[in-house]
Amino acid sequence: MTTEDVADFLAGLREGDCDHPPLAASSAGRAVVAVRGLHSFALSEGLASSDPARIVRPPAPPRRLPKAISIPDVERLLAAAEAGAAALRDRSLLELLYGTGARISEAVGLDVDDLQLSSESRSAAMPATVRLSGKGGKQRVVPVGRFAREAIEAYLIRARPALAAATGRAVASPALFLNARGGRLTRQGAWGALRAAAARAGLAEVSPHVLRHSFATHLLDGGADVRVVQELLGHASVTTTQVYTLVTVDKLREVYAAAHPRALG
Repeated sequence: MTTEDVADFLAGLREGDCDHPPLAASSAGRAVVAVRGLHSFALSEGLASSDPARIVRPPAPPRRLPKAISIPDVERLLAAAEAGAAALRDRSLLELLYGTGARISEAVGLDVDDLQLSSESRSAAMPATVRLSGKGGKQRVVPVGRFAREAIEAYLIRARPALAAATGRAVASPALFLNARGGRLTRQGAWGALRAAAARAGLAEVSPHVLRHSFATHLLDGGADVRVVQELLGHASVTTTQVYTLVTVDKLREVYAAAHPRALG
């Protein structure tokens, strides 16, 4: 067995033949990993004098672009709240997710003290802010826009006291988002609120991470610098954030094709 044999095997998996359909990069990669493991084992056990598969790398899977929904779809989602205390909570939760790009775990982990909303505690020229605790306990302060701020204030005044009273304890939970029993809203509860709003809005495949993707994509479409978006998202490396620029390239192509006199021929 030679390195060329292993490479030809991989190429055959990817190309297929009359009896076998071509395999996706992920499936072909699993097969090559098995071949590499077999040859590595043979070498370590003294059954072979060399490892011809060592330098044949599994194919890299195609890079999946983040999903994002349009601004009108976001507005439909945010407007799809029902009446009651839970609806005010859900509306403020969704506004916060889209308005700050927070991960779902960061949102449900918020305490009331992590918010800085009132004008007395901030400069009139500065927006409201929220302190998010991301991966590895890394904290970042993110601005909170007017729509999210108003939704959160309405929830804090008109709904959270009633939810907090449901616990029956002398000391209420410090959590920002509470469930019907007065405890901290769980990830599953937040997911359920989003799914219900998406169903009422007639939107499919909407998740908290889709809102995070939409936050980043809409910022870049609006002209935000990628490093600013990196800080807002809490990415350790700008390379992680740059994947969102691939999404906006499609919009650039559309604008170019529609506006340039020689774009289409």
